[in-house]
Amino acid sequence: MFFGEYNHNIDDKGRMSIPAKFREGLGEKFYVTRGLDQCLFVFPSDEWEKFQEKLMSLPLTKSAARKFSRFFSAGTMDYGLDKQGRINITSTLRKHAEIEKEVVIIGVGTRLEIWSKDAWEDYNSPENMNYDEIAEQMEELGI
Repeated sequence: MFFGEYNHNIDDKGRMSIPAKFREGLGEKFYVTRGLDQCLFVFPSDEWEKFQEKLMSLPLTKSAARKFSRFFSAGTMDYGLDKQGRINITSTLRKHAEIEKEVVIIGVGTRLEIWSKDAWEDYNSPENMNYDEIAEQMEELGI
């Protein structure tokens, strides 16, 4: 399980360090794809396979299902860490998440998310976080 929040920088070549706390959980091969909310999702191989099974089970006859499948599959890259514990994020993925220099890497249970620092701060701003509303929605989800 992945938990926590870490700030890092991405270099001019698109390389960034994965926090040491997360490296073992990712394994030798993992997947980075476009995520929702203007971030990137990082899945260990086993979690990516589960996610892909769900995508493949969506009905091809439904337009929204095809769009959802394309969104996640088209931009996906498989990765492994270099000797310094870094990955090289492709320009397509950096563009999706509007990542330039500063990034925030967060653990979200079964996956990591990579955010531009500005987008993460905006997402967490008081204007965007209504905790009473969030609590009510969690109750509807059975949490």
